[in-house]
Amino acid sequence: MQNPNNMQQRIEQFAGQVVTDLAAAMAGVMTNLGHKLGLYRTMAESGPINSDELARRTTTNERSVREWLNGQVAGGYVVFDPSTNQYTLPPEHAFVLANADSPIFLPPAFDVAASLWHDEDQILAAFRSGRGVGWHEHNCRLFSGTEAFFRNGYRAHLTQTWIPALSGVQEQLEKGGCVADLGCGHGASVILMAQAFPKSKFVGIDYHESSIIEARERAKQAGVADRVRFEVGTPRALVNSKEKFDLVCFMDSLHDMGDPLDAVSASGQAMAPEGTLMLVEPFAKDRSEENVGPVARMYYSASVGFCTQNALSQGGRYSLGAQAGATQLLGILKKGGFRSARVVMETPFNLILEARP
Repeated sequence: MQNPNNMQQRIEQFAGQVVTDLAAAMAGVMTNLGHKLGLYRTMAESGPINSDELARRTTTNERSVREWLNGQVAGGYVVFDPSTNQYTLPPEHAFVLANADSPIFLPPAFDVAASLWHDEDQILAAFRSGRGVGWHEHNCRLFSGTEAFFRNGYRAHLTQTWIPALSGVQEQLEKGGCVADLGCGHGASVILMAQAFPKSKFVGIDYHESSIIEARERAKQAGVADRVRFEVGTPRALVNSKEKFDLVCFMDSLHDMGDPLDAVSASGQAMAPEGTLMLVEPFAKDRSEENVGPVARMYYSASVGFCTQNALSQGGRYSLGAQAGATQLLGILKKGGFRSARVVMETPFNLILEARP
């Protein structure tokens, strides 16, 4: 017979865990406000500051700012000195919250969480119908938030470590190669590669027309539109292309696709004889019981609301989900016609795989 005192203890502990989650969900909005109002950035630039001065510098209401600051102190984001009545954003916190060029600049990702709440009714209906929810059916904050979440990581790693880890690919692109990025979204990864390899040509493909329109505009702004084109389509469109590609990339996109096997097969058919496929996917271990902790929980949540739903909306032949793991991903690559496939790198957020036809 269970000890009722122990049971009560466990209930209280778990209730505390749920309250912590509830506090984080509500505080996420506060983090987004801090980002969009420039509060974090101003604190990073100013050092210790009181609420009056922070409000003045950001053209905001002091009473609202003071309440926001106290909430930031409660959450451990900001430090308060009662002797001076000043608040400080520690430099290590500023790197995450205020430095827009940091590889772990996280505030824009809260727009992704916001889109989950916005689309809750659609996701509820999809659970019952099994028909999924297409990427294009979500609130627009998903598109901008997803790009912002991944872009700085790509900026820090894509051309500096991931591509150099692939066999012979960097050398090919430096000489002048042809690259396709499938599921390119707003084109962040394509543009970064085009900037790093000016002798190469690039094409980004995505079925979401609004994202392609945005990607074209961003390529113009980055000054690479002469070497980059963006097209509305599916991976199968590569097969009919006149080019043969030296590198085909899936940047956090394969698990969103309704038929990842066909996408992989199409990319192999469109490759040059010595071409390479680079697959970047969310980090995961092979067994679901091993995928625990904040990062796995975040990815599973995104997968339930966005990734798996998009795959189901397209027929869901595999519906990999955002925590597929290396073994399943390697299996898809082999089934798709690639004679060799391997994991070349792991990061806290990503798996990077290489495959050859």
